[in-house]
Amino acid sequence: MDFDVVVIGGGHAGAEAANASAKMGLKTLLLAVNLDTVGAMPCNPAVGGPGKSHLAKEVDALGGVIGIAADATYLQLRTLNSSRGPAVQALRAQSDKREYSAWIKRYLETLPNLTLKQGMVNRFILENNRIAGVELAFGERIRTGAVVLCAGTFLEGTIWIGKQTQPAGRAGEFPAVGLSENLRGLGFSMGRLKTGTPPRIDGRTIDYTNLTVVDGDKNPDFFSFLDHRPVLEQVPCHQTRTTEKTHDLIRANLHESPMYSGMIHGVGPRYCPSIEDKIVRFADKESHSLFLEPEGRSTYEVYLQGCSTSLPVAVQLDIIHSLPGLESASMVRAAYAVEYDYLPAVQFNHTLMAKDVLGFFAAGQILGTSGYEEAAAQGIIAGINAALYVGGEEPLELPRSSSYIGTLVDDLVTKEMGEPYRMMTSRSEYRLLLRQDNADQRLTPYGRRVGLVDDSRWTLFENKQSRMNRERERLASTRIKPDVAWSEALGEYDEELKSAVTLEELLRRPRVPYTVIEKLMPSDSEESFPHAMEIETDIKYAGYIERQRAQVQQAEKYDGVRLPVGMDYSELVHLSKETREKLNRIRPETLGQAARIGGVRPADVSVLMVFLESERRRQRRDKVESDELAISGV
Repeated sequence: MDFDVVVIGGGHAGAEAANASAKMGLKTLLLAVNLDTVGAMPCNPAVGGPGKSHLAKEVDALGGVIGIAADATYLQLRTLNSSRGPAVQALRAQSDKREYSAWIKRYLETLPNLTLKQGMVNRFILENNRIAGVELAFGERIRTGAVVLCAGTFLEGTIWIGKQTQPAGRAGEFPAVGLSENLRGLGFSMGRLKTGTPPRIDGRTIDYTNLTVVDGDKNPDFFSFLDHRPVLEQVPCHQTRTTEKTHDLIRANLHESPMYSGMIHGVGPRYCPSIEDKIVRFADKESHSLFLEPEGRSTYEVYLQGCSTSLPVAVQLDIIHSLPGLESASMVRAAYAVEYDYLPAVQFNHTLMAKDVLGFFAAGQILGTSGYEEAAAQGIIAGINAALYVGGEEPLELPRSSSYIGTLVDDLVTKEMGEPYRMMTSRSEYRLLLRQDNADQRLTPYGRRVGLVDDSRWTLFENKQSRMNRERERLASTRIKPDVAWSEALGEYDEELKSAVTLEELLRRPRVPYTVIEKLMPSDSEESFPHAMEIETDIKYAGYIERQRAQVQQAEKYDGVRLPVGMDYSELVHLSKETREKLNRIRPETLGQAARIGGVRPADVSVLMVFLESERRRQRRDKVESDELAISGV
């Protein structure tokens, strides 16, 4: 083979897949249509947010790159939902888009076992229904043992501004033409999705005088669990709002929108709606928040977050000028919508390898998701499993209970979405267990097992675990008695100490923060304890956490029951016709996955359990009869 693994696409999914495969020792090729846009942030130059920060930290915990790159190139770091519970708190970085892309490319270029090459894939080469290579646009053939397709929005991509359209994967870049036809020829079914991006504004023409300033955190958290912690000067963002004039302009021009005129047939992301969708779907709201977010330290372009649109350029300008602070603003780049082909992910298993084409993996928007973090999460899983597949090793499948990555993959391969999937904390039934602060505790051992976590990171992890265990033991064994100092400290939180208690018992009180213990009885007199939030959350929410762990154990009973490969569910007449059709289409791997398919009822699961038990009995009976025949000499 020319390469063990070929990764197609240099976006966030492709970067993580190539990094994983190369770091695991596989000879890897990263193919990109344009090497100058490797690691590009074509939409909002930001990482994180609710649900998404969990994914970014989980990718980092496995040994990925998105967290390190975000920490190295941030303009601003801010924790969202800081006043709410720990399960929904989320870190968000406004990134320097040029520096982020440059950092990713520099990193990949210096990675052993990885080659970067500019080229466009025209078709896949199969031998015995296994991936054997790829053919490029100018006829070059590359032999490989596995392919990871991370084509983003480029498959038959078309961008729209008003009723004007042109072929493009994104503005200024060629689409991948012809590959969709090849994929259909391999037996894949395909769909059509849509996404979009807001206009960019010349920051020098914005009047910030009366706009709300949104600053970063004074003592920010970071995405990576490594100990580098770069300190950069933070840049403020600003908030503006739509006005009655904005809404009137949009309503008056809905017929010019390709989405509302029926010219675009792809389905857009429900949880990241265009400004047109906001005005129509939330007609009762008088105003919507929009954020002015700088795109970098070396550019004056400002991203108008929340104003995604595909209306004509002239209408976009009118909308911009209707916003407070932007009355005289200049538009640098027009907003647009992009429509593209994708592969419904139910055609793939939990390793992100296609069920019917061995060695063919996919990740990112090509599988029907939206967002950099979702793409990175799929990319690292696909890259790991492509490397394991080529090496003939057992694949890595993360259960839902382990991570948001596991939840994401399970949702994609189990549920027929029909719209771009976006990660949110509400997607997980175990979100108190799957917090962003404990991602390393949950996933770094997985990364170590497959070879992505090096000795340096592993030593950091072990040291952290030891330090946390010592602190837990100290809190559980140290008793305090009522005195003046404790009375004064606890009085600020309407608490009092009537008798001797352990520090753990004190911290279990909802109103008492760890900072009280840090002030009066610290673990180290010279520095604050760096993992206080994890310790405090585990103690305060111990009852809820144990309840979720019990739910996990119950769910794992179903997930541990494998369903026969190639099973024909149409023969199970006690299932409804709809259920039989869905099971045959999705072909779940376990009973637990079957139970999570939309439309599959508890009664259907019972039918499957009865069938599996009858099959086990039949197999035991057949084995007994076979053994008896062997003993009798027949």
